[in-house]
Amino acid sequence: MRGEADRWLSDAEWDLETASLLHRNGRYNASCFYAQQAAEKAVKALLFSINQASWGHSVRVLIERYIQLTSDKEAVGLIGPARELDRHYIPARYPNAHPAGTSHEAYDEKASEEAISNAEKIISFVKLRLGK
Repeated sequence: MRGEADRWLSDAEWDLETASLLHRNGRYNASCFYAQQAAEKAVKALLFSINQASWGHSVRVLIERYIQLTSDKEAVGLIGPARELDRHYIPARYPNAHPAGTSHEAYDEKASEEAISNAEKIISFVKLRLGK
């Protein structure tokens, strides 16, 4: 499943670059969503690398599954960043996830910077584990 892991990691890196492009253009909610997607795909790459299928969209749950399967204690440090990224999965896209206004009004530069930073941490960890 190494080829599948590489495909998912490539897509994760693409999504991280997309998040950065959106951030530079002030599209902070979309940047946060793409950062979440980047991390999700990276962790799915990690699971594929150990011959595990990956289902679901929670970065935290996917990391916890990886830890359970491998006992990789260093991955525990990714749970916090993963939890933060999971918070962007729906609210970054849908206005009805907020009490008023639109999703793009609910996000700012700081949220986008933090989401990108969290995704970078997760992708760096995955790349290290995959020998990239």
